[in-house]
Amino acid sequence: MPEQAQQVHLALELASEAVEDLTPLVYARLFAAHPDMEPLFWRDTNHQIKGEMLSQVFRAILDFVGDRQYAARLIQCEVVTHAGYDVPPEVFRVFFGTVRDTLREVIAGNWTPDMDTAWSKLLTDLDYYVLNTDQSQTVDAA
Repeated sequence: MPEQAQQVHLALELASEAVEDLTPLVYARLFAAHPDMEPLFWRDTNHQIKGEMLSQVFRAILDFVGDRQYAARLIQCEVVTHAGYDVPPEVFRVFFGTVRDTLREVIAGNWTPDMDTAWSKLLTDLDYYVLNTDQSQTVDAA
């Protein structure tokens, strides 16, 4: 497994050991930075939608640093889908950074410079697909 993937996996593992459910922490951070996004979840009274979305984000991240069987295309599709829910691409884009920042806070002293490097590269690579949703133009990049 490449070093970047190892560091991303390690951060996720350490966070899952430290906190049973990252969902409330991730979304609290998102809503603090983007309070206009919270009303979009008015139907999610039991937090299952947020939990499923975060789970899908984790699966996509793991695929993206791994075999990249589907994550790049999924991200492009979800940017377009979320625009229909009034989620601007910029907010969709910062969600990945929100996940990283939450992990960094949760694992605190176990967060390493190697993890920081791996996640910074991941966020840069993900940005390409968030900002370029036309799959016909990005087919060679995936």
